[in-house]
Amino acid sequence: MRIWIRQHVVAWSAVGRNLLRQGAEVYKATITATGASLVRLEKNFSFVLSPKAPYNFELTAKKPAGWDLFTPFEVFEEGTMWTALHVDGMLVGLKLKSTEETDSPRISVTAFLAREPDDKEETIKGILAEKLGVNDELSQFYGFARRDPILKHAVDDLYGMHDTLGGSVFDLAILTICLQMAPLKRSEQMMECLVSRYGRVAEFDGRRVAAWPVPSEISVVSIKELESRCKLGYRAKYVIQLAKILEGGAFPTLEDLARLPAEESKRRLMELPGIGDYSADIINPRAGFPIDAWSVDVFGKLFFGREPKNARDAIERVKKEGIRRWGRWSWMAFFYVAQDLENLSKKLNVKLRLQ
Repeated sequence: MRIWIRQHVVAWSAVGRNLLRQGAEVYKATITATGASLVRLEKNFSFVLSPKAPYNFELTAKKPAGWDLFTPFEVFEEGTMWTALHVDGMLVGLKLKSTEETDSPRISVTAFLAREPDDKEETIKGILAEKLGVNDELSQFYGFARRDPILKHAVDDLYGMHDTLGGSVFDLAILTICLQMAPLKRSEQMMECLVSRYGRVAEFDGRRVAAWPVPSEISVVSIKELESRCKLGYRAKYVIQLAKILEGGAFPTLEDLARLPAEESKRRLMELPGIGDYSADIINPRAGFPIDAWSVDVFGKLFFGREPKNARDAIERVKKEGIRRWGRWSWMAFFYVAQDLENLSKKLNVKLRLQ
C-alpha cells in the first residue's frame, strides 16, 4: 500500500488492529450483526514467486510505517501473512511466506478460492506478482540513493523493501475520500463501517480476513443509507458515483495505471468523482510526491533544516524541492523516507514527527 499521510499511518492500520483485538468469537458476532458476507474459501492452489533480488519479504509485505498490503484486517505472524483481495470479481484469500533470504528471495503462495480456479490460476499469479513488485529492479534507485545524504541511510536501513500496489483503485479511492476533511476517529469509523457492512470476510486456512467491498456491492446502496449508516455525509455521493463508474471494469486498474506515464495516470484518476490533485497523487501507482500539512514538516526539516512556520503555505515549495532533488526517483525517495523516520531521526539528529 502506497499511502503516507498522518491519518493513514494511524487510522487505517488502527482499524485492523482494533478489530483483531476483539478475538475470533467477537469478530464473528460483529460480522453477523453488521451484514458482511462470510465466504468460505475451500479450494486452493500453491505456487512460488521468485522476486528480483534484493527483496525483503517482511519489509515489503508489512511496511515499517504500518501501511497495509491489501486490507487493514490482514494478519502477519512469524513471517507469514494472511490477507484477502478481489481478483476479476473473485474473493481470493492469500497465505504468503518467504522461504529464502533477501539476496536469494522466494515467496511461497497459497491462494484460496470459493470454487476451483480453472483458468484463473495464471491471472492470479500474474496480478499478485505485479502487486508485490517481484519484477521491479532496485539497483538503479539504490545507486542514486547511496549518493544522497538522506536516502543513503534509508536504503541501508530498509534494504530489499519493494513498493507494492494496493488491492484496487476503488479501495484506495474510498480511503482517500473517507480521510477528507474528517477527524481521525471519524475516518476510522467510516472505513470500518463500509468494510463491515458491505464487504466480504474470507474464511481460509483457519483465519478470517475482511476485504474491502467491490463496486457492485456499493453501487446499489442509496446515498441516504450511506449517509445515515456509515456517517459519510457529503462523501456518500462520491463513493456511490465511484462505484457506478468502476463496476463496469472500463476504468484502468492499478496495474494498468502503473504502466502509463505518471502524468497520464494522474489525469485519469482526477476524472473520478471526489478525487483531486492530492488524492490522485496518493492513489497513483509509483508516481508523485504527495505532500500534505503533516509531511511538509518532515520534508521541510530534511530539505531546509527547519519546520515551516506555516505548513499549508509551504506545501508547494517543499513538493517542488523534492521533485527537483530526486527527479524520477521522487516517489521511491518519498516511500523510503516515510518508512524510516525513526532511524533517520537518530542518524540525521533531527526530530521527525511520527504522527
